[in-house]
Amino acid sequence: MPSKATWRSPALGERKVLDLPGGKQIAYFEAGSGAPIVFVHGLLVNANLWRKVVERLSPDFRCITLDLPLGSHTLPMPEGADLAPPAVADMVADAIEALGLEDVTLVGNDSGGALSQMLVTTRPERIGRLVLTSCDYRDQYPPAIFGYLGPAARIPGAFQVLFAPMRFRFARYLPIAFGWLVKRRIDLDAEDSYIYPAGAIRGVLNDTKKFILGVDKADLNRAADRLGQFEKPALIAWSREDKLFKPAHAERLAADLPNSRLEWVDDARTFSMEDNPAQLSELIAGFVREPVAA
Repeated sequence: MPSKATWRSPALGERKVLDLPGGKQIAYFEAGSGAPIVFVHGLLVNANLWRKVVERLSPDFRCITLDLPLGSHTLPMPEGADLAPPAVADMVADAIEALGLEDVTLVGNDSGGALSQMLVTTRPERIGRLVLTSCDYRDQYPPAIFGYLGPAARIPGAFQVLFAPMRFRFARYLPIAFGWLVKRRIDLDAEDSYIYPAGAIRGVLNDTKKFILGVDKADLNRAADRLGQFEKPALIAWSREDKLFKPAHAERLAADLPNSRLEWVDDARTFSMEDNPAQLSELIAGFVREPVAA
C-alpha cells in the first residue's frame, strides 16, 4: 500500500514518469481522452489537488496532472537543478512538449497560477486556452500570510520545526497552513500526501527551499506586463470567498488578457477544486468546448 508521502488518488489515472532536460524527472498522471487539459498545482500540494476535478472531466477530456517539485512531490530533482519559478514554468512547458501535446488548456491555481502566467508569456506555442483559478498576481507573490516561508528557508532546521506540528490535523488548519485556503476539511489521504513528502523523501525539502528562495516579484510582474500578448481564450475562475487572493486581482487579470472572461466560483476559497469542484469543473468543461473564433 502506498505510504502517506506517495499516495495519489486513483481518480487521477495512471502514474507515469517523464524525463525532462537536465536529468530532471517528474511524475504525472493521465486519465481520459479528448482535448488535452494540463493542471498545474502550487506550493506544498501535488497532483492530488485536482483529483475531484479530474474525476468529473476525464470522461470527456484528456486530463494530465503534473506532480511538480514544489514540496509535496515524490521525485527529487538533481542537486544542481534550477528550481526558481521561471525554471519550473519552463519545466511545465518541457513536459507539455515531451508529451507531444498541442492546443492545451492550461489550468493553474495558487503559485501554479503564477507559473502559468510565466509560461504563456514565454512559451505559449502549445497552449490553446488558459484557465487561472485564484492565484498570485504581480506583487502579491506570495500572499503576505505566507511571507514567513522565505526567512524559514534560509535558517537551517527551521522548516523541520515548522513541519513537525503538521503531523497533527488541528495544526494544519491554522491560517498559516490550510486554514484560509479551504472552507471545508481536505480528504485526509490527500492532506497527508501534501504534508509528508518533505520529511519522508530525501531531497524534497531541499527542492522546496530552492523554489521558495527563487521567488522574485519581478518575475511575475514581468509576466503580467506581457499578458496582453496572449490573445488566445482565457478564463478567470476566481473563488468568491477567497481570503488570500483579492477579487480586484481577478478583475485586473481579466483586463490584462485580451480574450478573457471572469467567472466567480461560489462557496469556495483559494482551493475551489476542493471546496466546489462541481462548479469549477462545469466552468472548465464549458470553456474548453467553446468554439474559437477564427
